[in-house]
Amino acid sequence: MLQSLLGSVRPPEWVVDEVQNRVVLFLNHVLMQEPQAQQRLRRQLGKPVRVAWGDFHLTLAPTAAGLLERPAGDRQPELHVTVTQTSPFALAQQVLGGERPNVDIQGDVQLAAEVAWLVDNVRWDVEEDLSRLVGDAAAHTLVGGAKSAVAGIKAFVGRRSPTEPGHSDGRSA
Repeated sequence: MLQSLLGSVRPPEWVVDEVQNRVVLFLNHVLMQEPQAQQRLRRQLGKPVRVAWGDFHLTLAPTAAGLLERPAGDRQPELHVTVTQTSPFALAQQVLGGERPNVDIQGDVQLAAEVAWLVDNVRWDVEEDLSRLVGDAAAHTLVGGAKSAVAGIKAFVGRRSPTEPGHSDGRSA
């Protein structure tokens, strides 16, 4: 029921637009810390990639600086990446479990290879960013606490039995 309620709620267009702009800023922040990633993106200059999950989508294109932008106009994406998991809860469980979400990829093979390399090799250094705000020791403590919390959640999710209420294992009782 909650999943269907979440699926029917649509934020206003201006909210979606602003969130997409913030996602681009965040991705560029992470990319600026990875010169090799920027170099790889420069080779794909201007090739739009559309990432979609349900009704939500974001089109990005590499810039001459090796960063990302939301391309202007209605240029057709050269690569389509669609997250196939429809349940936000199942998707969160996959991500928390350290798994990649299932995706359907269609389009430019070389561009897809570069995107795959970025996903495999570029990571946000949360601790480094936090240390600029609160200092090295506090950042280390905060990140350690967050890692412990995520490990606890993973352990809890792993212990849940598929026969608990709300879960189906495909067998009848």
